[in-house]
Amino acid sequence: MGKLRVGVIGCGSIAQHRHLPEYQANKNVELVAVCDSNEERAHQIAAKYEVEAYTNYEELLSSGTVDAVSVCTPNYLHAPISIAALNAGLHVLCEKPMSTSKQEAEAMIAAAKESGKKLMIAHNQRFVASHQRARQLIASGEIGKIYSFRTAFGHGGPEGWSVDGKESWFFEKDKAFVGAMGDLGVHKTDLLRYVLGEEITEVGSFVETSAKDFADVDDNAVCVLKTETGIIGTLAASWAYVSKEDNSTIIYGEKAILRLEDDPNNSLVVQYVSGDVVNYQLGKIQSNDAGGQRTTHVINHFVDAVMHNQEPPVPGEEGLKSLAVILAALQSNETKQIVKVSDLN
Repeated sequence: MGKLRVGVIGCGSIAQHRHLPEYQANKNVELVAVCDSNEERAHQIAAKYEVEAYTNYEELLSSGTVDAVSVCTPNYLHAPISIAALNAGLHVLCEKPMSTSKQEAEAMIAAAKESGKKLMIAHNQRFVASHQRARQLIASGEIGKIYSFRTAFGHGGPEGWSVDGKESWFFEKDKAFVGAMGDLGVHKTDLLRYVLGEEITEVGSFVETSAKDFADVDDNAVCVLKTETGIIGTLAASWAYVSKEDNSTIIYGEKAILRLEDDPNNSLVVQYVSGDVVNYQLGKIQSNDAGGQRTTHVINHFVDAVMHNQEPPVPGEEGLKSLAVILAALQSNETKQIVKVSDLN
């Protein structure tokens, strides 16, 4: 095939910082259209990229001008737009969390199967070099048996970078469905599943709104997780870290401790039981800050999967497994009980 004709639905920060510039940089892509319910924003971004502007996603999907779309909308629209796009015969790259329920996620996966089109979820932490190296070290047996872990993802909150600031949909439960746990926590559930190479089976959590008095979604959450082989650890997701962002993971093994994105100079530090320490400088994790990784690799992987008719590295099934852990955490907080991920309705 020639170039992949792409439209981006939703022109907020993730589209502006990631999807649009990364599509533009991919030699196999022709950016064709953008869509946003905010007419002024749609036309502004369309002018910047010299593409067609839409304010109605259904018009874009039926236009016949695109082969694939990125869905970068508020969370509650992820499933309906993705399903409509797949049913229209288009490939879909959907932002995380992929949906607001297990049922919606399953409907997205079914639509992809029925249409024969690709569905990929934008879980970018899998493509960070330190995370990939840690996965290799664990899988090779270099670290021995894994006992425990702790992972955190926190920053000052979306009001600092969202195009709408405090008025952003991120803080509205009917549009976001979930706060820091959906914005940041789901990244870390996906990362843990990827790095450890096994599923999370049980979850206990505390999910609170304590820092954002203008929000009706969670802004601080701490979870205790257990995997299928009995590894236990903690996950923290927060919009209340007022200094620099924390995006670190520490894995405690029989032969070594892995420190991922925990050191300012070394993206991976391996501390062996012998006392030896190996430092890896594998490049910065993606961020909008100076010196940060400039590509998430998500767009390139999606384009490659479509162009070569291959399974995307993060298909809908993987997105659902990572979402299910978040859904279990919300249920645990509500019921004040440990929740088995397999018991989710």
